[in-house]
Amino acid sequence: MANTFKALVIEKENENLNLNVKEIEPSDLPEGDILVKVKYSGINYKDGLAAHPNGNIVKDYPFIPGIDLAGEVVESKDNRYQAGDKVIVTSYELGVSHFGGYSEYARVPAEWVVPLPEGLHLKESMILGTAGFTAALSVQRLEENGLKPENGPVLVTGATGGVGSIAISLLKKKGYQVVASTGKSDEAAYLQQLGANEVIDRKEVYNGKLKKMDKQKWAGAVDAAGGEPLASLLAQINYRGSVAVSGMAAGVNVPSTVFPFILRGVSLLGIDSVYCPMEERKHIWERLAFDLKLDNLEEFVYKEAGLEDLPELLPSVLESKHLGRVLVNLEAE
Repeated sequence: MANTFKALVIEKENENLNLNVKEIEPSDLPEGDILVKVKYSGINYKDGLAAHPNGNIVKDYPFIPGIDLAGEVVESKDNRYQAGDKVIVTSYELGVSHFGGYSEYARVPAEWVVPLPEGLHLKESMILGTAGFTAALSVQRLEENGLKPENGPVLVTGATGGVGSIAISLLKKKGYQVVASTGKSDEAAYLQQLGANEVIDRKEVYNGKLKKMDKQKWAGAVDAAGGEPLASLLAQINYRGSVAVSGMAAGVNVPSTVFPFILRGVSLLGIDSVYCPMEERKHIWERLAFDLKLDNLEEFVYKEAGLEDLPELLPSVLESKHLGRVLVNLEAE
């Protein structure tokens, strides 16, 4: 291991944040059982918040963000992992209160580490990242709640985002009729390329007026919006259908009534990728490597970036300027 290495460091000066790529030492890293040579990471909404002065994600500075990483074990205090093992680390406190993946090396607790499944490459795992993991967990939870292709169309909101775009392809692979909802009508061809059978304007799901009950339209839904659009969506779900919700881009308050739940038996499924139990976490990654393995993973890469690109790219994720995923290559020159 080198005596120094590069990392993106956020420093706070009064009320302002400064993002710079700096040379740091191994002793600067937090305690942990596993030292990883990071090969790839990605950009998520939380990473954009970490780089924003009012993001309310990071509490202590200086800090290294990045809620995803994939790489090779360099040192291990845990006998389950050996030098050279390829691993994935996402969620928990990574990139939130524990130095994250925007660093050439990262030290993490062994309890956070997932062995890279044989059917997946490190690069592929970070094209998926937390977004792909969340999408796959959403599909699994919907199917556990009774969703089947013959039940009818499945709606995906926030369809051009990381979770939404991957959910479209996962559902298509499983044989579902997929309807993508988006505010970016000019990206219809992109969404159809990913597997959407139909693309609709998000105003068709929520036009600004809430109804206690609406016409039944969807057998299920993957929702990354939350807020009033989710309340409107709940009123449109088929009898005994379900919605897997993982985002709050449209707000945290959901002004719904009990009617969809008690008159149609609708289920609202909360999707938590942060503290998902390790046994289930490993199972989801195994599925992403095998029965849910996507052949079109490269299509999700909006941009491949290096550490030096991150100070400019991170703020833009909050402005919804990206399609799909931004892959961070820690070995890029």
